[in-house]
Amino acid sequence: MTHSARSAEVESVKTRLKAMWMAGDYDRFSRYMESNAREFYERLDVAPGCQFLDVGCGSGKLALVAAKDGLNVTGVDIAGNLVERARVRAQAEGLTVRFEEADAEALPFEDANFDVVASLIGAMFAPQPDLVAKELLRVCVPGGTLAMANWTPQGFVGQMFKTVSTFIAPVGMPSPVLWGDETTVRERLSKGLSEIHLTRRHFTFSYPFPPSEVVECYRLYYGPTNQAFASLDAGGRERLRQELEALWSLHNRAGSDCTVVLAEYLEVIGIRT
Repeated sequence: MTHSARSAEVESVKTRLKAMWMAGDYDRFSRYMESNAREFYERLDVAPGCQFLDVGCGSGKLALVAAKDGLNVTGVDIAGNLVERARVRAQAEGLTVRFEEADAEALPFEDANFDVVASLIGAMFAPQPDLVAKELLRVCVPGGTLAMANWTPQGFVGQMFKTVSTFIAPVGMPSPVLWGDETTVRERLSKGLSEIHLTRRHFTFSYPFPPSEVVECYRLYYGPTNQAFASLDAGGRERLRQELEALWSLHNRAGSDCTVVLAEYLEVIGIRT
């Protein structure tokens, strides 16, 4: 494949990914994940007033936590509607946060600009992981912290992605959950880090409604699932719904009227060389 053909293919993938994340209502969906965002943030080594970058910020769940803690926060995301929603949330809460629409593979910042560069279930979805790794390292100061939380292949979300992938055409990019594989992460990041700590942890998905309504919530509000359902005919939508309901029901740790599922992710915390 020629360079120009490869570039066109990558741009096509990015256009599809941007449309996917702008679909649904990720802000509404992500409100159920905010306690997990705070837990992730509290394990980071942050100094008061430091420069904090949230890559793949969505509607701001991690960035707003950091801003409330008095950090100088910048959040970037490929989806312009989510960036705008994050701005509205920050204004409503009286917080000063810089939110920009930007690509994790080409961050619009100078080298060594941030003390902490973090991505909570965000940068893992960019189509060219080697470029993502290069950019995350580039904008982090020497001695600064690089932190990620990435779904693992074998965890609950990895299983959910696998289920959905049997119904839709491949996007044309490496699997995002490879960012949840320890060996792969070391290959991508370790050359730019003086130390790296990898820990398997769990998100707690907790919903005050049963698995059937959780699947409906994902269909309506979570961009990838929203787009998957929209691409299918009536029969395909019903089969996908049944398989997702079965998966959520199998892993549900709560009663029949609510849903609690533990979703494994790989926590990556490194120190920039």
